[in-house]
Amino acid sequence: MNDQPRSLGATLFPVGLLLIAMASIQSGASLAKSMFPVVGAQGTTTLRLIFASVIMLLLLRPWRAKLTAKSLRTVLVYGVALGGMNLLFYMSLRSVPLGIAVALEFTGPLAVAIYASRRAVDFLWIGLAIIGLLLLVPIGETSTSIDLVGAAYALGAGVCWALYILFGQKAGADNGIQTAALGVMIAAMVVAPVGIAHAGAALLTPALIPVALGVAILSTALPYTLEMVALTRLPARTFGTLMSIEPAFGALSGLLFLHEYLSLAQWLAIACIILASVGATMTMRSESKPLVAAD
Repeated sequence: MNDQPRSLGATLFPVGLLLIAMASIQSGASLAKSMFPVVGAQGTTTLRLIFASVIMLLLLRPWRAKLTAKSLRTVLVYGVALGGMNLLFYMSLRSVPLGIAVALEFTGPLAVAIYASRRAVDFLWIGLAIIGLLLLVPIGETSTSIDLVGAAYALGAGVCWALYILFGQKAGADNGIQTAALGVMIAAMVVAPVGIAHAGAALLTPALIPVALGVAILSTALPYTLEMVALTRLPARTFGTLMSIEPAFGALSGLLFLHEYLSLAQWLAIACIILASVGATMTMRSESKPLVAAD
């Protein structure tokens, strides 16, 4: 790979794509929550991924991707991680405010960023992240306590998000933007049986179709396509840390669209997690090669 410094335009382009993707996906999450009373989180995830698969199939024509046995394995892991991330995140939204769910989920990419560096200063960022988690999940029943099951779902989504970053970067290097379509199709096939078993015929409710289509575009088709472009232009560690403002997007979206008001301690917790990620970004060494998943 060329070791020459990147131009300002080449650096800002993928960053701008990530900002658009984050705003889009959190707006879509707010819209998706309106579907929970009819088909539940499982059904909502299924409809979102199925509609997104159709959209991306038509636009990106993933059948043109050239897959080897090795790249197919990587894409499969990427797709399964994508499906798990979607399902577990929506499961968490049943009982946890959007901003808090995003903050807990964000521990996944933050872990990728810190593990990739493993420097002494990273212990500071680890400490900040832990403080944020303790503020979000306080010991005992208090006015700011959150549902522990919902929190566990959000943390599980974070694990899947970490796998999504690692395997998505490598899969994207093989087939570019078409990988996003392949990943969403695999995710839909993984999640669909769960959604069908839970919601059944309710998934065919006509009134849900335009809402599900909007969620598919805002939460999957648009942001994952943009993120795949960014993943192929940024190291995985940089990608993970640049996502640091995602919890803020989630909290603001929850406030604006769902009227979810957070306590001062919860806002401080989100700030701690954001600062941990920003700190990891500012203190990381410059890299000339992207971080990829181990074979």
